[in-house]
Amino acid sequence: MGWFLLLGIPLALWLFFRWFERVNVYQPSRSWAVTPDALGWRWQDVRFQTADGVELSGWFLPAPDGARHANLAVLVSHGNGGNISHRVSLYELLLDLGLNVFAYDYRGYGQSRGRPTEQGTYRDAEAALEWLQRHGFAKSQILAHGESLGGGIAAELALRHPDLRGLILRSTFTSLPDLGKELFPILPVGLVATIHYDTRSKLPAIRVPVLILHSRDDTLIPFHHAEANFAASTGAKRLAEIRGDHNDQPDASPALYADAIRDWLNLRRPQDSVP
Repeated sequence: MGWFLLLGIPLALWLFFRWFERVNVYQPSRSWAVTPDALGWRWQDVRFQTADGVELSGWFLPAPDGARHANLAVLVSHGNGGNISHRVSLYELLLDLGLNVFAYDYRGYGQSRGRPTEQGTYRDAEAALEWLQRHGFAKSQILAHGESLGGGIAAELALRHPDLRGLILRSTFTSLPDLGKELFPILPVGLVATIHYDTRSKLPAIRVPVLILHSRDDTLIPFHHAEANFAASTGAKRLAEIRGDHNDQPDASPALYADAIRDWLNLRRPQDSVP
């Protein structure tokens, strides 16, 4: 009995931490809340495969005819909850800026198959980037946009592909363990975390222009994460304040959000950095 307790309790604790970490990091929804058809948008229902053979789902939304930035595409990596159908206000904002939009679901989200993992989501972003390249967009025409958890995924993509047009980090943490320590101070997050998405450690080596969007009203990921990410970035960079809580964007401040992206599209040189 003593040996059973000696071995069983640590095992139970380990299993609990693995379960607790996973259910807090990945919160997918399988059903689409809306489709572009219902919104009257032109779109393509995209199915594509990752390098490890997982079938993913995405929406390609072409820029309006005659749009100024119709040669550019935004690759959207969404947050940890829901799926691509829960970000339509973001897509509308980007389309209004004259940009093409490709939103994809990670494995296990929406109509994508599989089960999400950190390395798996990195493969998912790679596959989405490759899809855009196969359909006429050079890397220099692609902007990686990451929301919250998606910022960690988009940052990894920008690290691997320094010839992308740019990286947008919206409401993104420095790393998941950093955030976990703040959200769950009584738990030994630093010792047991296995999912990292360490954005801040990647930023010094990222060579593409970086736009960081964050609100001081964010009650989930505090503004100091944006400030730390901005300080870590060594290339062309800009930090723009938006308004509203974590899940209110871009609806809480669409003009601020759109103006920040519009102004940043011309930011190409390190000396253009703005605090």
